[in-house]
Amino acid sequence: MNQYLLTVHSVEGQPMPPKDAMTKMYADVSAFNETMRAKGVWVFAGGLHPPSSATVVRAKDGQFILTDGPFSEAKEHVGGFWVIKAPDLDAALEWAKKASVACGGPVEVRPFQEPPAS
Repeated sequence: MNQYLLTVHSVEGQPMPPKDAMTKMYADVSAFNETMRAKGVWVFAGGLHPPSSATVVRAKDGQFILTDGPFSEAKEHVGGFWVIKAPDLDAALEWAKKASVACGGPVEVRPFQEPPAS
């Protein structure tokens, strides 16, 4: 089975939904996670703190440069993700549709690369 990354995107500066909407979203995502576990597609998932909490690490000439904030200067950022197992892209896209409903936002689907043959 292949693995896919389902990423949830958020837009910086958008107002947070009301507390009751957030409570519902958390409950919907939790139920979705349980469904994925029961179906055997769940690998790992997590929500992320805002991009302002990021630190970028760059290696250059044997030294490391640490920069506060996100790597990219963009308004759209990854807010959370799932790693799933699915037989093919079509199956992963079906899970992404359900993920988008559960979290109330857009979900990007990307396959993991195959490891190089030894």
